[in-house]
Amino acid sequence: MKMALFATGGTFDKEYNERSGALYFKETHIPEMLSLGRSRIPVRVQTLMMKDSLYMTTADRQKIASACRRAKERQIVITHGTDTMEDTACFLAEKVSDKTVVLTGAMVPYKFGSSDGLFNLGSAMALAQVLPPGIYVAMNGRFFTWNAVTKNRARGIFENRPPPRPPAAQRRAVRRAG
Repeated sequence: MKMALFATGGTFDKEYNERSGALYFKETHIPEMLSLGRSRIPVRVQTLMMKDSLYMTTADRQKIASACRRAKERQIVITHGTDTMEDTACFLAEKVSDKTVVLTGAMVPYKFGSSDGLFNLGSAMALAQVLPPGIYVAMNGRFFTWNAVTKNRARGIFENRPPPRPPAAQRRAVRRAG
């Protein structure tokens, strides 16, 4: 059984220009990472875009959703920037229902050597093989469903999103009824 790996950019795939100090995109590091991790999973790697997720548009998310729907593979891993990963997960949840899709990324570029990207990619690939169809995020050794994840920017990790609080009027009505 083959797995699809879609690269979209993000910190995961950024390169560092030593002269200017700028981060930029060249090509995905996924094949190198799979080799380094000694992966034996048959995969199809496809670069959909190389973009910082802060600049991702609805059209970009539609392109990701279309690639997921068209994929023959039932298990899909998407490398994505962490800043808007949860937005894309929510978008995909409305568009893709019959496949296991796991989004992952990195807080530090892979090329820096101390990146969490290799660990996150391996985790996402393992999770894509065992989770039921749905949209998930895999970061920091954990997985989250699309509607229960948030990036804690202060701590630099992903964590469970607390359930939304009902409006104050609804909370008062529940207390009165109880």
